[in-house]
Amino acid sequence: MSEYQYYEFRSLDRELTDGEIDALEAISTRAQVTPTSFTNHYDWGDLKADPFKLLEKYFNAFVYVSDWGSRRFCLRVPKDSIDQEQVERLLKGDHAWTSQSRQYLILGLEISELDPDFADDGTRWMQALLPLRSDILRGDFRSLYLGWLLCLQHEEFDAEEPEPAVPAGLGDLAKPLRSLIDFLHIDPDLIEAGAEVSEPLNACPNREQLDAWVRALSEQEKNRLLITALLESGENWKNEILRRFHSGYQPGDSSPKKPPFRTIGDLRAAAQLCAQRRADKIKAIRAAEEAQRKALEAENRARYLDLLAGHQETTWTTIHSLIEKRHASPYDQAVRLLIDLRDLAVRQRQEPEFQNKLENLRQTHSANKKFLERLTGAFCGYSDLTPPSPPPSA
Repeated sequence: MSEYQYYEFRSLDRELTDGEIDALEAISTRAQVTPTSFTNHYDWGDLKADPFKLLEKYFNAFVYVSDWGSRRFCLRVPKDSIDQEQVERLLKGDHAWTSQSRQYLILGLEISELDPDFADDGTRWMQALLPLRSDILRGDFRSLYLGWLLCLQHEEFDAEEPEPAVPAGLGDLAKPLRSLIDFLHIDPDLIEAGAEVSEPLNACPNREQLDAWVRALSEQEKNRLLITALLESGENWKNEILRRFHSGYQPGDSSPKKPPFRTIGDLRAAAQLCAQRRADKIKAIRAAEEAQRKALEAENRARYLDLLAGHQETTWTTIHSLIEKRHASPYDQAVRLLIDLRDLAVRQRQEPEFQNKLENLRQTHSANKKFLERLTGAFCGYSDLTPPSPPPSA
């Protein structure tokens, strides 16, 4: 049996040189190599290189998917562009981790316990997850907190450990964050529990706010930012400016609220309550759907019996004819029609008339033991029979 593996690397801040492209093509003649990407998949074998070394040397993002349930998403960011201490407080487990070189910090999120998904070829994930890098560089650490929750989900922490600072906006997740949740199968109840103490996300700065902030910068700092913007490719310079803006700008007189202290145990308990609320909500929805279904069935049944009311004598004749055929299927049709006539009699308060006709029918076909057995069994639990046939035509 083959084992499928998918590797995709992406460069964002610069294009690869011709020499770098040649070096990557030498690793695999089957790979698709462009000035900004390296993509390959294997049905047999494996990548003939260390993916983390490729990421560290050439690329900014890496996605790995296998058909036996392993998934990995890694990002490379410059050390001086991120609060490394805060990152390491969030990515400190086996499923969410950091490593570093002289210039870069590697952020890794991975899972290997998923059920095999042979329909997922891995090709859709890079485009879906890549915007998270810009978010992180702007100081939006929601994706990293989700990685911390992934470690918690896999019981990597003690119950007494404190929860790290919960980033703002956890209750308002954009599409890339939802893709990360799907990619790693992060428990939605843990996310909801985390969001209970998450502040609203700051809106994107408007022109007036940016104008006031830029005017407050020194001339030297403005010059430095402008030169960086002219020289650097990619979005690093823009992300750095926005990160600095959000870290230093406080709208109005608002001051950040101190979040409540929670332990891992507290968060797990909150997640259990979220799970119970979700289960109760699903139960209520299903109960409402079931009530609606039964009401519709009752409405259809009443409409059918109204139609049957004008064809009662014809229906009795049809029943006798079906019994005379002496086969199982006609017997079942006859019994269903008898149940319909009984329900109609109950509705019209004409049960005695129906009972008299039914007794006459029993006498007429008293020698037909197989039909009588069906009739007796059906009238003990006739509501469990299959839906009625349409009323016979006049």
